Amino acid sequence: MTINLRTDLLFPPRLIPALRDLRGEVWRAFVDSIIPLPDTHPDKLAFCLMMIRHNSCLSCLSGSYRFMRGCELCALQTVSRFQGTDEELMSGYAQAQADLARYAAGETDLEPVFEAPEPEIWE
Repeated sequence: MTINLRTDLLFPPRLIPALRDLRGEVWRAFVDSIIPLPDTHPDKLAFCLMMIRHNSCLSCLSGSYRFMRGCELCALQTVSRFQGTDEELMSGYAQAQADLARYAAGETDLEPVFEAPEPEIWE
């Protein structure tokens, strides 16, 4: 079995620039506003949380097809194949910002926004 050494546990900020040109102008401007921020900036963290939820990173397991392809290909596919508008794709961003703010304020009982699909396991 071959494992992609560029696979992370969760969507990493280093992949944000690769997503820039996958959608329309609204998405491009949104990504451009996030790219220059430091990795610890709350807006960049909210973007990563949004992508973690869209990509279903929490259900990605070693041995799954997504894991073996790597995070970059998974994220590229998720964004480019999204059927809705750019605004719909970004709708999780405001929720991620609110969730991070609540967590920073000491609320740790956050509910998941997306239902995680069953993990894909290669036998």
